Parts: sequence; C-alpha cells; structure tokens
Amino acid sequence: MTRAEAKERNRRALLDSARQVVSRNGHRATLEEIAEQAGLTTGAVYSLFGSKNGLLIALLTDYLGPHYEDLEQAVPPGLGLADAVGAFARHYRRLCDDPDALRHLSFEISLQDLALRDPGLRPRFAASVRAHEERLTALFAGRAHDGAALSPRQAQRLATALRGLLVGLSQGVVLGLIAPPAERDGSQQDVSEQDAAEQYASEQYFADAARALIAPSVLGPP
Repeated sequence: MTRAEAKERNRRALLDSARQVVSRNGHRATLEEIAEQAGLTTGAVYSLFGSKNGLLIALLTDYLGPHYEDLEQAVPPGLGLADAVGAFARHYRRLCDDPDALRHLSFEISLQDLALRDPGLRPRFAASVRAHEERLTALFAGRAHDGAALSPRQAQRLATALRGLLVGLSQGVVLGLIAPPAERDGSQQDVSEQDAAEQYASEQYFADAARALIAPSVLGPP
C-alpha cells in the first residue's frame, strides 16, 4: 500500500467512525472515541483534518455531496422551471420512504446540534451548507419561466425557499407528523382525516407546494 493509499484509508476510517459516533452520541461525541473506533490515534485526526471541527466539516461534506448529486440527477436538463421544481420535490418525497430515512434525519439533527453548541463550528457549518446550496441554484438557473430564463439571483432565492419547505415537509413525513392515523373508528370524520393526511404526505402535495413558490414575491426581480 502506498503512502497516499494509507492516508486515504485512514481518512475514510475516521469519517466512517465519526458518522457512527456522532449519530450515537450527538454533541457528546469525543475525538478520542472517534479515533479509537477507527483504530487510530487523535494525532491522525489532526494530521488529516487539522482539528475536530475540521473532521466534522469534512463529515458534513462527505454526507451532503452524494445527497446533492442524487437531487441533480432527479432533475433532467431541458425541463422548464415548473416541471423541474416538481421533479425535485417528488424526489425529496421519495427519500422519505428510504428504510434509513429516520437514521439519516437523526444524523442531520446531531450535526446541527453540534454546530449550535460550538460558536467556532457554526460559521464553518453554515458556509459548507451554503456551498452545497449553490448546486441547487445552478440546477434551476437558466430554466424557462414565463417566457424568460430564470436568473441566478432568482434561482438562489428559489433554492433557499425550496430547501426550507421540503426539509420541513420531509421531516414531518419521517417523524409521522403528516402520516395516516394509526387507528380509525370507521367514522366519516376519521376517514376524511386519513384522506387529508395521505394527501399532505403524497408526492403530488410536495410537488404542488414546491411549485407554489414559483411566484414573483419569492423569485424577486431578475
């Protein structure tokens, strides 16, 4: 094994270990525990990532990269803005049905909790998320809408609004906040409530809610 291969192996081992420890322990995750589980020393963390926060930012990037790649692939080039937004929202809804969706949500919340508790980590965390959000801006910029191409400025405003909406709706589905009731008494009211819950948890609702953001008040001037 070359030195470069050994370095990459250790880097991967630390990232995998950090993800497991952070998912399990949240803000109580320690550098020592992460390194021990990876079969390495804390010195390896400093050598490869510079600090614990450097490791956590690399962990965030390692997690967000594939997530945004999947989103980009779900929205083919050539679609108009409304169709692109609908495809984007429908893909977000399908992610809620992943068997690991609850585990992913727990991990995301643990990372956010770490950033909230550490003033030094918070701005780096925000900068990393914003950097990935630029990929959403690029995904929508230039698409046809009302006889014109969406400007980068408008695409950025739309991407921010979409992320806020779809993250909130997705968390509701994963946590069971907008899911059919577990028990029904057979009454018409109960059936209606179930129908409403199923509607709010559907791909169509996600798509319709997302497309509602394609409005002048959200997009702003070009």
